[in-house]
Amino acid sequence: MMTITVPDDLLRDGPLTPEQLKFDLALGLYVDRRATLGQASELAGISQSDFLDELGKRRISVHYDMVDLESDLHTISVLREKRGAEGL
Repeated sequence: MMTITVPDDLLRDGPLTPEQLKFDLALGLYVDRRATLGQASELAGISQSDFLDELGKRRISVHYDMVDLESDLHTISVLREKRGAEGL
């Protein structure tokens, strides 16, 4: 874990709370593709689904590329095989 020093007046004199600061940092890292959805939501201290809701409110696209698609298709294939092996 890393500690970040923020000037007191940024939080004291403005409408910014520590929670908003964490969310804004997480959002910026996500938008710049320097954090995944999971990393950003963890940094923000909210669930992935809440983070996705916030992305939608701000009209920010979810990062989803061919690597993600291939990974999801592989997972589906594995789950189908497992389901078939269990006789479900």
